[in-house]
Amino acid sequence: MSHKLVIVESPTKVKSISKYLGDDYTVMASVGHIRDLIEPKNLPAEQKKGSLGKFSVDVENGFEPFYVVSDAKKKTVTELKRALKSSDELILATDEDREGEAIAWHLLEVLKPKVPVKRMVFHEITQEAIEAARDKTRDIDDHLVDAQETRRILDRLYGYEISPVLWRKVGPGLSAGRVQSAATRLIVDRERERLAFVAASYWGVEADLAASGQGFGVRLTRVDGNRVATGRDFDDHGQLTGDATILTEPTATALADALAAGSIAVTVSNIESKPYTRRPAAPFTTSTLQQEASRKLGFSARQTMSVAQSLYENGHITYMRTDSSNLSAQALNAARSQARELYGAETVPEKPRFYGSKSKNAQEAHEAIRPAGSEFARPRELSGVNDNERKLYDLIWKRTVASQMADAKGQTQTITFAGAAHELPDASGTLTKIATEYQVSGTVITFRGFLAAYEEGRDETRNSQDSSEGNAKLPELTTGAQVDVTGAEAKPHETTPPPRYTEASLVKVLDDLGIGRPSTYASIIATIQDRGYVNRRGNALVPSWTAFSVVRLLEDHFTDLVEYDFTAQMESDLDAIASGEQDRVEWLGGFYFGNDDHPGLRRVVDNLGEIDARAINSTRLTDTATLRIGRYGPYIEVAQGEGEDPRRINVPEELAPDELTADKVQELIDAPVAGDRVLGQDPESGHDIVVKDGRFGPYVSEVIPEPEQPEGAKRKKAAPKPRTASLFKSMSPDTLTFEQAMQLLSLPRVVGTDEESGNDITAQNGRYGAYLKKGTDTRSLPDEESIFSIDLAGAQELFAQPKYANRQSKTVILDFAEPDPVSGKVVKVKDGRFGPYVTDGETNVTVPRGQDASTITFARAVEMIAEKRAKGPAKKRTTAAKKPAAKKATTAKKPAAKKTTAAKKTTAAKKTTTAKSTAAKKPATARTTKTTTESAE
Repeated sequence: MSHKLVIVESPTKVKSISKYLGDDYTVMASVGHIRDLIEPKNLPAEQKKGSLGKFSVDVENGFEPFYVVSDAKKKTVTELKRALKSSDELILATDEDREGEAIAWHLLEVLKPKVPVKRMVFHEITQEAIEAARDKTRDIDDHLVDAQETRRILDRLYGYEISPVLWRKVGPGLSAGRVQSAATRLIVDRERERLAFVAASYWGVEADLAASGQGFGVRLTRVDGNRVATGRDFDDHGQLTGDATILTEPTATALADALAAGSIAVTVSNIESKPYTRRPAAPFTTSTLQQEASRKLGFSARQTMSVAQSLYENGHITYMRTDSSNLSAQALNAARSQARELYGAETVPEKPRFYGSKSKNAQEAHEAIRPAGSEFARPRELSGVNDNERKLYDLIWKRTVASQMADAKGQTQTITFAGAAHELPDASGTLTKIATEYQVSGTVITFRGFLAAYEEGRDETRNSQDSSEGNAKLPELTTGAQVDVTGAEAKPHETTPPPRYTEASLVKVLDDLGIGRPSTYASIIATIQDRGYVNRRGNALVPSWTAFSVVRLLEDHFTDLVEYDFTAQMESDLDAIASGEQDRVEWLGGFYFGNDDHPGLRRVVDNLGEIDARAINSTRLTDTATLRIGRYGPYIEVAQGEGEDPRRINVPEELAPDELTADKVQELIDAPVAGDRVLGQDPESGHDIVVKDGRFGPYVSEVIPEPEQPEGAKRKKAAPKPRTASLFKSMSPDTLTFEQAMQLLSLPRVVGTDEESGNDITAQNGRYGAYLKKGTDTRSLPDEESIFSIDLAGAQELFAQPKYANRQSKTVILDFAEPDPVSGKVVKVKDGRFGPYVTDGETNVTVPRGQDASTITFARAVEMIAEKRAKGPAKKRTTAAKKPAAKKATTAKKPAAKKTTAAKKTTAAKKTTTAKSTAAKKPATARTTKTTTESAE
């Protein structure tokens, strides 16, 4: 009997797909990519000296990459090869996008199968879809592989050439990336707009009217026939741009008082009605799903993609990386049928709705993101999902069903009211008879249509306080009818600056501009936050001053690379490579070495000239104050008198760049200088004990005088290192006493001696909080105050308990209550001594720094465990062990190096699926799944 090996990417898919294939199939996971570009420092010695050495990409010979199977995946590869030996057919069933195609090709290159190879793709994990994909296989699409490889090489060239410039001129640990840099520039540009913004003040009047016993509110719109200015009438410099009249406070107050007193008769002067129609939004693409999940569920882009990945792998939704808003005939029927069943036949139009893609560079003909199957499961019918998964599925289900429902219908009515002329002060204060006009709009929905199922969210808009749109319920009125005034109020207003980007609005503008791919936005947004370029304030993305310096350097010296149109054009070029219309080598040559349209990255880097680091890291705030980026962060440098050194003032961390106005700068300059407060003198040494406010918080220290320098000494005698100690969280620098300071400086405190071991038991503060130490054994203390209060008996009691016993009640962050498919043990996310980690009781995996442990899905947890399990136990580093490993690595890499110099693939070689023909192919790249595509290396 035949036996087939099916390779997918995720362990969760193994479980989902296996149940739809018979016993003749073995389904295994590669757990993402099995190989990638080697780090240049790990290249074989003979390869480091040539044109391959800088990037692990041979830029002089067709941009051939040098790949290596990662240590973490060697065990996985061994297991796949073992399974392949007993199989008579290999089916590569990785995702159907460029990344999945590249993973499949790398598997083919590494496994070198001697059996027939087929490529199986599907966009949902249901029995019907898997069986259809099994019966309709194809060859590997070399153009998609080329496009993915080009993207990988492009990102390596970009990051490795530009990041070192940032390290030298801005600060260590920084990075540049193709989409990362453009996204950072967008956020910085918006903050620049906010910095340059000048608010304009104006007044308005709102009145409460009533007719036929029904009340409603109106807004003053005209005075003596002239339109009253609103926020939209001012530019960003606070200047009036139109012919509107600015209402002053005296006029607005006098008018409101007269209305409230009943001195002004108000009548209906005009009623305008027009039909209202609203069409449902298209089914979700990756971009619109991220935007809507941010608006309605508060999910980050990364969290949205993680939850969607889990839903897809468990067969609940279709593939979640797509630019298409199309629905298959099967999905159209399912959505229309469910809408008819739930909301009535009248809510479903006669013909299905079709939506075109709005994405600038839409690619790959997937379906929209929708519930899986020919019949959509309702959210309450899902089993084995957590709360976040159910919420996101509910959003996808509602959006899909609503997209096939009828338009909402209604009437929008705008009513204008005339106020009789009344004596009011004009701009000069002179009393003049002034006629006024008021307006209100309201929409009455007569047929809800798709609104019965779903309504799309909206992002923040500017000057929304001036909007007259609404759903006010208005009474039946006729022209000329007089209405009652029940109240009025004069209100001051200020124009608002452009709103900061949220994750939702940033994703939208990146998608609109055609920069990057929606599937990478989550990792890009995470990267710019991890790099310290952007911080979150609520939902808003606020750039750091470091981001200003990075963007300024890129704009000044790498202009083309951060131009939005140029970055978007790169995506179009990659699409052309994916479709076979563009040659990857020719395109990479133009990008790196230059052509008629572009000077080339290498030429730009080679001719940078001298970059003034001080200028790059400086921003003029006022005539005398300049913000500078220093080793420990931003500070304000204030020019002093002639011959005096400039004064430095720290910038509070919580202060956003646009809040550092001229007035705020002056406030910081005028603030009292917080000097070191002397608490007393150490009776033993006589040194002053002071409390200071440092970069990492308040602390106490002793002041040690500078030692006397011997006459004629060539080297300056170093002063002894002063004792220092951080304040407890419960302590304040303003109220700290000398006695408390001396206690802190006396730490660690000897609690007593352990009779059994003879070791001293000490109480002290550490990186992870207060703890006891006895030899090499430690126990956590409940709080910092216990350092001084615990006695020997209490300490011995703690040491008698199992380690971390006092933490067990709060260690579990998530309990999935589902077993790992390999170990069969329940998977949990716990909080450990060194931070949160994922575990199945056998394998522990630390949660990456910066990732919210509470957002990890079951699918991601299983994948993390599988990756760690594939690495095997940590090996001790010994000299003896290193030699054969190096030898083995070198010999393993030689064939890969040989491939990099192989001739170009022939057309015939591209069309065959045999192992022999695919071995003639040039290598294609592979990113590790879950890493940032555009981040710098």
